[in-house]
Amino acid sequence: MSTAWLGPMDQIGYLVDDLEQSIGRWQQHFGVGPWTVFRNVSLEGKYRGESVTVTMDVGLGYQGGMQIELIQATNSAKSPYRDGQGRALQGMHHIAWVVDDIDQAIARLTSTGLRVVFEASNPTSRVAYFESEAEPGVFYEVIHGLGMREMIAQGIEAARGWDGSASIHVIDVSA
Repeated sequence: MSTAWLGPMDQIGYLVDDLEQSIGRWQQHFGVGPWTVFRNVSLEGKYRGESVTVTMDVGLGYQGGMQIELIQATNSAKSPYRDGQGRALQGMHHIAWVVDDIDQAIARLTSTGLRVVFEASNPTSRVAYFESEAEPGVFYEVIHGLGMREMIAQGIEAARGWDGSASIHVIDVSA
């Protein structure tokens, strides 16, 4: 069964150990920018059946029509951002789609044999990560959030006209 019903992929996610350094590398090596950084993001949910609170800093940049998400986990909670021994993971992490009905997307993806490993939310968004035993090492994510599609469209437009200046805009969501 095809999952093309989700539409085009919206995001590629990477786990990093230093958000600012990683943003600098994406700017230097690939010319990706400008970036929006969300500090003190918190998600409440379940990871592999256990209740968790995960905190992170997130950087969002754009290349063409794709959102690049850089995640730096900022607490040691069990999560899809840590290995079985609790060490922070690094590198390519997930591909994601923004969906209008996350419950429908979860039902559809689990019916294809994918397993939900992380489902979490905060006041502005809800996410679910899936894994496939046949393709270990990368997660598949669906995201639902008010204004998410508009934010991505604005980011894509900002990247088209970006001249390299004012490259990082920081938003502290705890403020």
